[in-house]
Amino acid sequence: MGETPRLVATDIDGTLIHDDHTVSPHTADVLARISARGTPVVLVTGRPVRWLKMVYDQLAEPLPAVCANGAVVYDPFNDEVLRADPLAPQHLVEVARRLRAEVPGIRFAVEILDSREMRHEADYPLRWDADADAIRPIETPEELLSVPAVKLLARAGEQDPDAFAALIARALQGLAEATHSSSSGLVEISAAGVTKAAGLDWYCDRLGVAAADVVAFGDMPNDVPMLSWAGRGVAVANAHPAVLAVADEVTGSNSEDGVAAYLEKVFGVQ
Repeated sequence: MGETPRLVATDIDGTLIHDDHTVSPHTADVLARISARGTPVVLVTGRPVRWLKMVYDQLAEPLPAVCANGAVVYDPFNDEVLRADPLAPQHLVEVARRLRAEVPGIRFAVEILDSREMRHEADYPLRWDADADAIRPIETPEELLSVPAVKLLARAGEQDPDAFAALIARALQGLAEATHSSSSGLVEISAAGVTKAAGLDWYCDRLGVAAADVVAFGDMPNDVPMLSWAGRGVAVANAHPAVLAVADEVTGSNSEDGVAAYLEKVFGVQ
Protein backbone atom coordinates (compact mmCIF):
# COMPACT_ATOMS: atom_id res chain seq x y z
CA MET A 1 0.00 0.00 0.00
CA GLY A 2 1.10 3.56 -0.70
CA GLU A 3 1.29 6.13 2.04
CA THR A 4 -2.37 7.20 1.86
CA PRO A 5 -5.17 4.66 1.39
CA ARG A 6 -7.73 5.31 -1.33
CA LEU A 7 -10.58 3.79 0.72
CA VAL A 8 -11.26 3.20 4.41
CA ALA A 9 -13.33 0.18 5.45
CA THR A 10 -14.31 -0.41 9.04
CA ASP A 11 -16.36 -2.82 11.06
CA ILE A 12 -18.82 -1.20 13.47
CA ASP A 13 -19.39 -3.15 16.69
CA GLY A 14 -16.33 -3.65 18.86
CA THR A 15 -14.24 -1.69 16.35
CA LEU A 16 -15.59 1.75 15.44
CA ILE A 17 -18.07 2.30 18.26
CA HIS A 18 -17.83 2.07 22.02
CA ASP A 19 -19.30 -0.82 23.98
CA ASP A 20 -22.35 1.31 24.82
CA HIS A 21 -23.09 1.51 21.06
CA THR A 22 -22.12 5.18 20.79
CA VAL A 23 -19.93 6.80 18.16
CA SER A 24 -17.64 9.29 19.89
CA PRO A 25 -17.65 12.87 18.58
CA HIS A 26 -13.94 12.42 17.93
CA THR A 27 -14.48 9.41 15.68
CA ALA A 28 -17.41 11.03 13.87
CA ASP A 29 -15.29 14.12 13.20
CA VAL A 30 -12.34 12.14 11.82
CA LEU A 31 -14.57 10.14 9.47
CA ALA A 32 -16.24 13.34 8.26
CA ARG A 33 -12.89 15.00 7.56
CA ILE A 34 -11.63 12.02 5.57
CA SER A 35 -14.85 11.81 3.56
CA ALA A 36 -14.67 15.56 2.87
CA ARG A 37 -11.23 15.02 1.34
CA GLY A 38 -12.78 12.65 -1.17
CA THR A 39 -11.66 9.34 0.34
CA PRO A 40 -14.58 6.90 0.56
CA VAL A 41 -15.34 5.51 4.02
CA VAL A 42 -17.35 2.30 4.06
CA LEU A 43 -18.96 0.52 7.00
CA VAL A 44 -18.50 -3.26 6.70
CA THR A 45 -20.62 -5.06 9.25
CA GLY A 46 -22.53 -8.13 10.25
CA ARG A 47 -25.46 -5.85 11.09
CA PRO A 48 -28.61 -5.87 8.99
CA VAL A 49 -29.60 -2.74 7.09
CA ARG A 50 -32.28 -1.94 9.66
CA TRP A 51 -29.62 -1.56 12.38
CA LEU A 52 -27.67 1.14 10.56
CA LYS A 53 -29.85 4.11 11.49
CA MET A 54 -28.62 4.14 15.10
CA VAL A 55 -25.09 4.62 13.76
CA TYR A 56 -26.01 7.06 11.00
CA ASP A 57 -27.78 9.25 13.56
CA GLN A 58 -24.40 9.80 15.25
CA LEU A 59 -22.41 10.64 12.10
CA ALA A 60 -22.19 13.85 10.11
CA GLU A 61 -23.67 11.97 7.15
CA PRO A 62 -24.55 8.34 6.43
CA LEU A 63 -21.85 6.15 4.91
CA PRO A 64 -22.14 3.36 2.34
CA ALA A 65 -22.34 -0.02 4.01
CA VAL A 66 -21.56 -3.64 3.30
CA CYS A 67 -24.04 -5.43 5.58
CA ALA A 68 -24.89 -8.96 6.69
CA ASN A 69 -21.24 -10.04 6.51
CA GLY A 70 -20.95 -9.15 2.83
CA ALA A 71 -24.32 -10.30 1.53
CA VAL A 72 -25.79 -6.80 1.12
CA VAL A 73 -24.22 -3.62 -0.29
CA TYR A 74 -26.27 -0.59 0.70
CA ASP A 75 -26.45 3.00 -0.54
CA PRO A 76 -27.96 5.06 2.31
CA PHE A 77 -28.33 8.23 0.27
CA ASN A 78 -30.91 6.61 -2.01
CA ASP A 79 -32.00 3.92 0.47
CA GLU A 80 -31.04 1.41 -2.21
CA VAL A 81 -29.56 -2.06 -2.06
CA LEU A 82 -26.91 -2.14 -4.77
CA ARG A 83 -26.24 -5.86 -4.46
CA ALA A 84 -27.61 -8.81 -2.53
CA ASP A 85 -26.27 -12.35 -2.45
CA PRO A 86 -28.68 -14.49 -0.41
CA LEU A 87 -28.90 -18.15 0.42
CA ALA A 88 -31.48 -19.72 -1.90
CA PRO A 89 -34.35 -21.65 -0.26
CA GLN A 90 -32.98 -25.02 -1.42
CA HIS A 91 -29.66 -24.21 0.23
CA LEU A 92 -31.37 -23.05 3.42
CA VAL A 93 -33.23 -26.35 3.60
CA GLU A 94 -30.01 -28.35 3.19
CA VAL A 95 -28.13 -26.19 5.72
CA ALA A 96 -30.90 -26.69 8.28
CA ARG A 97 -31.05 -30.43 7.59
CA ARG A 98 -27.33 -30.88 8.18
CA LEU A 99 -27.24 -28.77 11.31
CA ARG A 100 -30.30 -30.34 12.90
CA ALA A 101 -28.62 -33.72 12.42
CA GLU A 102 -25.35 -32.40 13.89
CA VAL A 103 -26.57 -30.20 16.76
CA PRO A 104 -29.54 -31.28 18.90
CA GLY A 105 -31.72 -28.37 19.93
CA ILE A 106 -30.38 -25.95 17.34
CA ARG A 107 -32.70 -23.03 16.55
CA PHE A 108 -32.75 -20.72 13.53
CA ALA A 109 -33.64 -17.23 12.41
CA VAL A 110 -33.27 -15.65 8.97
CA GLU A 111 -32.59 -12.15 7.69
CA ILE A 112 -34.76 -11.58 4.61
CA LEU A 113 -35.75 -8.74 2.29
CA ASP A 114 -32.13 -7.61 2.06
CA SER A 115 -31.94 -7.73 5.90
CA ARG A 116 -34.86 -5.36 6.42
CA GLU A 117 -36.88 -8.10 8.12
CA MET A 118 -36.10 -11.01 10.44
CA ARG A 119 -38.10 -14.21 10.88
CA HIS A 120 -37.37 -16.72 13.61
CA GLU A 121 -38.51 -20.00 15.09
CA ALA A 122 -40.82 -19.45 18.04
CA ASP A 123 -38.23 -20.61 20.58
CA TYR A 124 -35.26 -18.86 18.99
CA PRO A 125 -33.85 -16.53 21.69
CA LEU A 126 -34.05 -12.86 20.69
CA ARG A 127 -31.37 -10.90 22.52
CA TRP A 128 -30.90 -7.55 20.80
CA ASP A 129 -33.51 -6.86 18.15
CA ALA A 130 -36.43 -5.00 19.69
CA ASP A 131 -37.90 -3.68 16.43
CA ALA A 132 -41.23 -5.46 16.60
CA ASP A 133 -42.28 -4.20 13.18
CA ALA A 134 -39.33 -5.89 11.51
CA ILE A 135 -39.28 -9.26 13.27
CA ARG A 136 -41.81 -12.02 13.61
CA PRO A 137 -41.97 -15.67 14.62
CA ILE A 138 -42.99 -18.28 12.06
CA GLU A 139 -45.39 -21.16 12.43
CA THR A 140 -43.42 -23.92 10.71
CA PRO A 141 -39.80 -24.66 9.78
CA GLU A 142 -40.88 -24.81 6.15
CA GLU A 143 -42.05 -21.20 6.28
CA LEU A 144 -38.74 -20.08 7.78
CA LEU A 145 -36.78 -21.56 4.90
CA SER A 146 -39.14 -20.69 2.06
CA VAL A 147 -37.65 -17.39 0.87
CA PRO A 148 -34.08 -16.27 0.08
CA ALA A 149 -32.16 -15.11 3.16
CA VAL A 150 -29.05 -12.94 3.26
CA LYS A 151 -28.14 -14.55 6.57
CA LEU A 152 -29.17 -17.60 8.60
CA LEU A 153 -28.61 -17.29 12.35
CA ALA A 154 -28.07 -20.38 14.50
CA ARG A 155 -28.13 -20.85 18.27
CA ALA A 156 -28.10 -23.90 20.51
CA GLY A 157 -28.11 -22.54 24.04
CA GLU A 158 -24.90 -21.19 25.51
CA GLN A 159 -21.92 -22.39 23.48
CA ASP A 160 -18.24 -21.66 23.27
CA PRO A 161 -18.39 -19.31 20.26
CA ASP A 162 -15.19 -20.47 18.58
CA ALA A 163 -15.89 -24.18 19.01
CA PHE A 164 -19.52 -23.84 17.94
CA ALA A 165 -18.60 -21.85 14.82
CA ALA A 166 -15.94 -24.41 13.92
CA LEU A 167 -18.40 -27.28 14.34
CA ILE A 168 -20.93 -25.60 12.07
CA ALA A 169 -18.29 -24.67 9.50
CA ARG A 170 -17.23 -28.31 9.25
CA ALA A 171 -20.81 -29.46 8.83
CA LEU A 172 -21.44 -26.92 6.07
CA GLN A 173 -18.13 -27.14 4.22
CA GLY A 174 -18.69 -26.53 0.53
CA LEU A 175 -22.31 -25.47 1.05
CA ALA A 176 -22.21 -22.20 3.00
CA GLU A 177 -19.97 -19.85 5.00
CA ALA A 178 -20.12 -19.88 8.81
CA THR A 179 -18.60 -17.27 11.10
CA HIS A 180 -19.26 -15.45 14.35
CA SER A 181 -18.95 -12.01 15.89
CA SER A 182 -20.41 -12.51 19.34
CA SER A 183 -19.41 -14.09 22.63
CA SER A 184 -22.73 -15.85 23.20
CA GLY A 185 -22.58 -18.75 20.76
CA LEU A 186 -24.41 -17.13 17.83
CA VAL A 187 -23.22 -18.41 14.44
CA GLU A 188 -23.91 -16.41 11.28
CA ILE A 189 -24.30 -18.38 8.04
CA SER A 190 -24.08 -16.91 4.54
CA ALA A 191 -24.11 -18.26 1.00
CA ALA A 192 -20.94 -19.97 -0.19
CA GLY A 193 -18.29 -17.38 -1.01
CA VAL A 194 -20.07 -14.55 0.79
CA THR A 195 -17.79 -12.79 3.26
CA LYS A 196 -17.03 -9.22 4.24
CA ALA A 197 -14.07 -9.39 1.86
CA ALA A 198 -16.25 -10.45 -1.08
CA GLY A 199 -18.83 -7.73 -0.49
CA LEU A 200 -16.20 -5.05 -0.04
CA ASP A 201 -14.31 -6.26 -3.11
CA TRP A 202 -17.47 -5.85 -5.20
CA TYR A 203 -17.98 -2.31 -3.93
CA CYS A 204 -14.33 -1.35 -4.44
CA ASP A 205 -14.39 -2.73 -7.98
CA ARG A 206 -17.39 -0.48 -8.64
CA LEU A 207 -15.29 2.51 -7.52
CA GLY A 208 -12.11 1.40 -9.28
CA VAL A 209 -10.20 0.91 -6.02
CA ALA A 210 -7.78 -2.02 -5.70
CA ALA A 211 -7.53 -4.12 -2.56
CA ALA A 212 -3.93 -2.94 -2.16
CA ASP A 213 -5.20 0.61 -1.65
CA VAL A 214 -7.69 -0.22 1.11
CA VAL A 215 -7.15 0.07 4.86
CA ALA A 216 -9.58 -2.08 6.85
CA PHE A 217 -10.32 -2.30 10.58
CA GLY A 218 -11.91 -5.13 12.55
CA ASP A 219 -12.13 -7.05 15.79
CA MET A 220 -13.88 -10.41 15.37
CA PRO A 221 -13.57 -13.61 13.28
CA ASN A 222 -16.08 -12.36 10.69
CA ASP A 223 -13.53 -9.58 9.96
CA VAL A 224 -10.66 -11.97 9.19
CA PRO A 225 -11.41 -12.30 5.43
CA MET A 226 -11.62 -8.51 5.05
CA LEU A 227 -8.39 -7.80 6.93
CA SER A 228 -6.61 -10.53 4.97
CA TRP A 229 -7.90 -9.09 1.67
CA ALA A 230 -7.10 -5.42 2.30
CA GLY A 231 -3.73 -3.89 1.52
CA ARG A 232 -3.50 -2.91 5.17
CA GLY A 233 -5.47 -4.84 7.79
CA VAL A 234 -5.63 -3.19 11.20
CA ALA A 235 -6.93 -4.85 14.36
CA VAL A 236 -8.16 -2.89 17.34
CA ALA A 237 -6.38 -3.79 20.59
CA ASN A 238 -9.47 -5.57 21.94
CA ALA A 239 -9.67 -7.86 18.91
CA HIS A 240 -10.16 -11.62 18.93
CA PRO A 241 -6.88 -13.61 18.70
CA ALA A 242 -7.77 -14.75 15.16
CA VAL A 243 -7.94 -11.13 14.04
CA LEU A 244 -4.72 -10.15 15.80
CA ALA A 245 -3.03 -13.07 14.06
CA VAL A 246 -3.81 -11.83 10.53
CA ALA A 247 -3.56 -8.07 11.09
CA ASP A 248 -0.71 -6.06 9.63
CA GLU A 249 -0.95 -3.57 12.49
CA VAL A 250 -2.76 -3.03 15.79
CA THR A 251 -4.30 0.25 16.93
CA GLY A 252 -5.97 1.28 20.17
CA SER A 253 -9.13 -0.39 21.39
CA ASN A 254 -12.64 0.61 20.37
CA SER A 255 -13.12 2.34 23.73
CA GLU A 256 -9.99 4.40 23.00
CA ASP A 257 -11.17 5.48 19.52
CA GLY A 258 -8.42 3.36 18.01
CA VAL A 259 -9.76 3.63 14.45
CA ALA A 260 -9.88 7.42 14.62
CA ALA A 261 -6.41 7.63 16.16
CA TYR A 262 -4.93 5.47 13.40
CA LEU A 263 -6.65 7.41 10.62
CA GLU A 264 -5.49 10.73 12.08
CA LYS A 265 -1.89 9.59 11.71
CA VAL A 266 -2.29 8.12 8.22
CA PHE A 267 -4.31 11.00 6.75
CA GLY A 268 -2.78 13.79 8.81
CA VAL A 269 -6.14 15.03 10.08
CA GLN A 270 -6.19 16.69 13.49
